Amino acid sequence: MMRAMQLDRPGAPLRMVERPLPEPGPGELLIEIAACGICRTDLHIADGDLPGPLPIIPGHEIVGRVAKLGPNLTPLPLGEREGPAAERREGEGSAFALGDRVGVPWLGRTCGHCPYCRAQRENLCDDPLFTGFTRDGGFASHCIADARYCFPIPDAFGDVEAAPLLCAGLIGWRAFEMAGEGEALGLYGFGAAAHILAQVAAARGRRVHAFTRTGDEAGQAFARSLGCASAQGSDAAPREPLDAAIIFAPDGALVPQALKHVKKGGRVVCGGIHMSDIPSFPYADLWGERAILSVANLTRADGEEFLAVAAETKVKTKTTVFPLEQANEALDLLRAGKIEGAAVLVP
Repeated sequence: MMRAMQLDRPGAPLRMVERPLPEPGPGELLIEIAACGICRTDLHIADGDLPGPLPIIPGHEIVGRVAKLGPNLTPLPLGEREGPAAERREGEGSAFALGDRVGVPWLGRTCGHCPYCRAQRENLCDDPLFTGFTRDGGFASHCIADARYCFPIPDAFGDVEAAPLLCAGLIGWRAFEMAGEGEALGLYGFGAAAHILAQVAAARGRRVHAFTRTGDEAGQAFARSLGCASAQGSDAAPREPLDAAIIFAPDGALVPQALKHVKKGGRVVCGGIHMSDIPSFPYADLWGERAILSVANLTRADGEEFLAVAAETKVKTKTTVFPLEQANEALDLLRAGKIEGAAVLVP
């Protein structure tokens, strides 16, 4: 049997359920979960901001170990398993063997044949599966995952430390790449994603300016401790004009506010899957070849690149650990903005 915290209807507390262990199908892995991070997207799913199929087991920052391989999977020789993932994705050889540690991200499967998949833009796939949203996720003791969409976890990270890298880190990295090469970077909303990205950006010589909830002095001190050049409330002007801003907070009003503070040619990148409506703003604030972009999901190439970067940078994730049965309490604290860094569930 497996245990899981299940969402039955939007806005309702998750409830503990027991189910028979699922059997992995062709190309799939049964994973015994060691840790699962709680992402703000999980909160949006639980609150009904992102309506999807129910009941569902949320969670898409999963670290665990392979407990069983699907019927058509046999582990490739070790040397081939360590080779480029792109070369093994469409075959039947598995990159993983029993007992291997794996990470399971938000993007759980893509169709492989739509125009976006064919153009190597699988994050925009027309018929995807999303872990913890359209297929059961990691608020559980076990889960099923497509082997082609799992990542090996670098040895530099423990299970709990690695969990937030699987979405907060990955989406932060994709947003960072979209923000361009400018030296002055603003991060609006200093939660799980920003506290990881700030370390990566600072290590690359960027001047990072963090913006927290107004009056959150503890959050601002936390940001400065991770190498941010400044930290202040999101209603304040930055210490210098920004080359780019990344917005992780789900507050649409931050978009025109950030836009006022980026230089000509600058970019405002919206890093969340859900955001409140963006209020109107004068065209003059956009003029000067400024741009507003959104980040949609991730690609497997993003994951492979970022996990290597995170290990090289020696990223330190700040985590608060909760037992699986306290998922509701953890979500409440996240909703109230009382989690420093990331919350992680342990079965």
